[in-house]
Amino acid sequence: MIYLVSLQVVMKQLETFFAVLLLLFAGCTPKVQTGDLLFIGIPADYSIAEDDMAGAISASTGTGDLNIIHVAILEVDEGETYIIDATLAHGVDRHPMDTMKADFTLKDGSLPEFIVMRMKDNARAEEWIAKAKTFCGQPYDVAFLPDNGALYCSELVRESYLGPEGEYLFDDAPMNFLNAEGEMPMYWTQLFAILGMDVPQGEPGTNPAAMSESKLLKRINCKF
Repeated sequence: MIYLVSLQVVMKQLETFFAVLLLLFAGCTPKVQTGDLLFIGIPADYSIAEDDMAGAISASTGTGDLNIIHVAILEVDEGETYIIDATLAHGVDRHPMDTMKADFTLKDGSLPEFIVMRMKDNARAEEWIAKAKTFCGQPYDVAFLPDNGALYCSELVRESYLGPEGEYLFDDAPMNFLNAEGEMPMYWTQLFAILGMDVPQGEPGTNPAAMSESKLLKRINCKF
């Protein structure tokens, strides 16, 4: 009888222990917040042609094991996660997370790597979101030029994330369109020929790979 009571006590203690453990693990899974940035990465060994924009961006800006090809702004609204970004498919637009997943599904049916990063000082997140929304409806900036009424993905982030005096928080840098071999991918050559302009190699701009390395950001290990 004493043995049975002791066993029941031990089982009850174990149930309590595992319940607390589950709560702790649940609490350790960070959730996205309004103002977080979502970077999309493709493994460097993934076969992607340089004759489309994603492949050309990957060839021009990719380094290491993961090529960061896109950045988007996250907004949490009544428990739902929305994306504000600039893409060829939608221009500058706000849409549900599922739309982004569909847009960026790889040709083998898998999803790229989603990396969530947060501003170390996130106090102005609501202002940044409000600013980003003012650009919705603008076209995607295929010319990659500043102040032309169109925006590309990292340009949208830079124009939206401003300091208290309206200053840019993210730096610009000379743009690079050349691949690792120092050659110009055919996509860029053809695109800018159609636009009737030279490839803006070396002109000031931004790219998602460089932005992801900003000291203003910290990585948040969220899962989608």
